[in-house]
Amino acid sequence: MSIKQFKDYKLSDDIVRALSDLGYQAPTEVQSKVLPLALEEKDLVVRSQTGSGKTASFGIPICELVEWEENKPQALVLTPTRELAVQVKEDITNIGRYKRIKAAAVYGKSPFHRQKLELKQKNHVVVGTPGRVLDHIEKGTLPLEKLVYLVIDEADEMLNMGFIEQVEAIIQELPTDRVTLTFSATLPEDVEALCHKYMKKPVHIEIKATGITTDKIDHSMIEVKEEDKLTLLKNVTTVENPDSCIIFCRTKENVDTLCDELDRSGYPVDKIHGGMIQEARFEVMDDFKRGEFRYLIATDVAARGIDIENITHVINYDIPMEKESYVHRTGRTGRAGSAGKAITFCTPYEDKFLAEIEDYIGFTIPKLQPPSQDTVAKSKADFERKLDTEPDFKADKSEQLNRDIMKLYFNGGKKKKIRAVDFVGTISKIEGVSADDIGIITIQENLSYVEILNGKGPLVLQAMKKTTVKGKMLKVHEARK
Repeated sequence: MSIKQFKDYKLSDDIVRALSDLGYQAPTEVQSKVLPLALEEKDLVVRSQTGSGKTASFGIPICELVEWEENKPQALVLTPTRELAVQVKEDITNIGRYKRIKAAAVYGKSPFHRQKLELKQKNHVVVGTPGRVLDHIEKGTLPLEKLVYLVIDEADEMLNMGFIEQVEAIIQELPTDRVTLTFSATLPEDVEALCHKYMKKPVHIEIKATGITTDKIDHSMIEVKEEDKLTLLKNVTTVENPDSCIIFCRTKENVDTLCDELDRSGYPVDKIHGGMIQEARFEVMDDFKRGEFRYLIATDVAARGIDIENITHVINYDIPMEKESYVHRTGRTGRAGSAGKAITFCTPYEDKFLAEIEDYIGFTIPKLQPPSQDTVAKSKADFERKLDTEPDFKADKSEQLNRDIMKLYFNGGKKKKIRAVDFVGTISKIEGVSADDIGIITIQENLSYVEILNGKGPLVLQAMKKTTVKGKMLKVHEARK
């Protein structure tokens, strides 16, 4: 009998409830194969294409298996990019919300000392990029002695980006008695060698794709001279009139130029590339996820592991020079069972890149003629009407989960010898409140944050104004967003 729902697995009520609030209806194919084995703590090598639900397939068992009482990290997740590290951290926090699972993300180009302070606190899961994780290990700021679970996410991307030596250096520092899960869209020899060297009789799981790219994506290619690309882009977007579109360029300069050009033409547009500061990149991705603008101009930095639902179109304004990039870029659309379109512009001098891509994906990309002037003219009115309409804001999948949560600030922490259990003990004694209503607790040197769930925040806030914690009267108010 095949399992159809999450509640049919050996999962606690806290995890099942969070999955339900996140709108996870039933396990995807990769989740249904990984979950039972991961819950039995078997080493796994999972080959599954992007957009198949890999993060939850390791996030769910990790949240289930870690012990809440333990203060030091029990799971380490390695990701190739900063954006993916933050996204995985958010997904794990959401899945483990009612179990009060605390996750931290560490990555480069972000203040080391701030991450060091966060790692000093109670953390069940640490997610990070290899370079920064190695930094923390070498400086002794990431404790490893309680680590039981290692996840290597997007292992093939680690290899492509030159991180595989750092990954190996990290593995050599970890306890040998651990569970290791490796996830990869493809399985190059170096990744396979790494798995055999450091894993214990790993079970191989392969989710057969209908090809190297999902059958939900409608691929096409248009031949164009370099100097005619902008006109073609405007014509294609007028005719296609996408709800949500990523346009990929090869360089930061092209991204900047194209974004300015479309902005001047009245497109709701923004951009992301590696030359931007990290906070700006996160902000742009959050705005795009919410639907505040419809066109995102990006370099390949946005193609790696970013999970945004309902992207209807991907346009390769510049054809990718690496065949793997084509799969990562176009995999941003056609996710979670939705249909999508991938349109690639190819100049007369780029045939060899196209041939490599077609050889890699195993089919010829259909060649389209540019839209005729007549078709463009007929589409103009609808296109301009959509430009003038207010964006349709998308609800974040964690919105339902976070709606009933209030975060409280207390002006006491480690220096006053206050621990998480002190807050749980005190707050759960308030009439009408139980330990199940308490979320993630963060204790710093001189202050603490406590999340109150299930709409009980106002009740706890009032009660704590006249209740002591460990004999100490603390100032309390709702934390700033």
